Amino acid sequence: MLRRLYEWILRLAATRYAMPALAGVAMVEATFPFAPPDLMLAPMVLARRERAWVYAGICTAGSVTGGMIGYAIGFYLARVGNEILALSGHANALAAFHAWFAQWGLAVILVKGLTPVPYMLVTLASGLAHFSFPVFVGASVATRGGRFFLEAALLQHPKAKAIIDRYFYWIAVAGIVAIIAAVVLLRRFGGV
Repeated sequence: MLRRLYEWILRLAATRYAMPALAGVAMVEATFPFAPPDLMLAPMVLARRERAWVYAGICTAGSVTGGMIGYAIGFYLARVGNEILALSGHANALAAFHAWFAQWGLAVILVKGLTPVPYMLVTLASGLAHFSFPVFVGASVATRGGRFFLEAALLQHPKAKAIIDRYFYWIAVAGIVAIIAAVVLLRRFGGV
């Protein structure tokens, strides 16, 4: 199934729908529980290496825009924000965010924006906590942009596609294990 999704996204990269689809996925993932945009960004960069920076920029813009929407939901529609967190299994995210922020300050947004933890936790909790909007946006641009541009740079290597095609299942399993480990560690030590 993952292989078919990967191949479908490689084909999508050759169509006019590639960039709007990437922006849409990045935007939705920052506000609601959804697949990370990396699942689209990586195959698209592999399919069209010359567009790596464009794809990373679109992914960053979509994610930050979605983050601003998530922040607004938390800030102005607290009940809706709390319901989204509860429905996604993260009912205590606001309390955890307050605890993390008290301990680490801005580093919370910087670290969470780079990890495979759902970004919507940061966006909704930041709005619910009435965190500084300009600082939130700046941190989001830095972390999401850093993550997506680094990914694009790594995947732009001429041998990247051949390596991924050859070891696809091992890479997919390693990615799934890394995401599960990150979530387990955060639940265990971070209170998510």
